[in-house]
Amino acid sequence: MNGVSLKSETKDIVVDETFPHSAASLWRALTTPELMGRWLMTPADFEPIQGKRFTYQTTAKGQWDGQINCEVLEAVPNERLSFSWKGGHETNEGYGSRLETTVTFTITPTEEGSRLQLVHAGFELPKNEVAFTGMGSGWPDVLRKIGAVAGTNEAL
Repeated sequence: MNGVSLKSETKDIVVDETFPHSAASLWRALTTPELMGRWLMTPADFEPIQGKRFTYQTTAKGQWDGQINCEVLEAVPNERLSFSWKGGHETNEGYGSRLETTVTFTITPTEEGSRLQLVHAGFELPKNEVAFTGMGSGWPDVLRKIGAVAGTNEAL
C-alpha cells in the first residue's frame, strides 16, 4: 500500500531566567494559589503535594470546556515543582486539541539570586502545533511575571 502518513514528533518548550530573588521567594510565587493567579491563572484546589489534583480554567472551544486538569508529580520545596497539564478534546483541531503534557519548574541558587527553568514537555506535533506555538511565545512572559511576583514577596 502506498499511503502518505504524517509522522508526529514530540517537542518541548524550555525557558530559563535568572532573578535577583531567593529560591524561597520563587517557590512562594510558584506554589501560592493567589500568587499563581498573578502570573498565569488561579488554580482550583492546588497544594504543592505530590499526587494532588487541581485545575485551571481557560477559554472553552468546541467540545472542550476549557478546563485544564493537572496533578502534582513532584514538589520539592525551593527546588522543583512538576505537574501534568491535560486539556482539550480529541475532536478539536487547533486551539483546544487534546493536550497531555508536563510542566516542570526547577529553581537553582546562583550568585545573583536564583535561576528558574521551565520545561513544558510533550507537545505532539502537528496535533498540538497551535498550543506549542502559543505557549512557546507566552511562557517567557510568564517567567518574567513570576520574577516580578517573587520580588514583591521577598520580605515575606
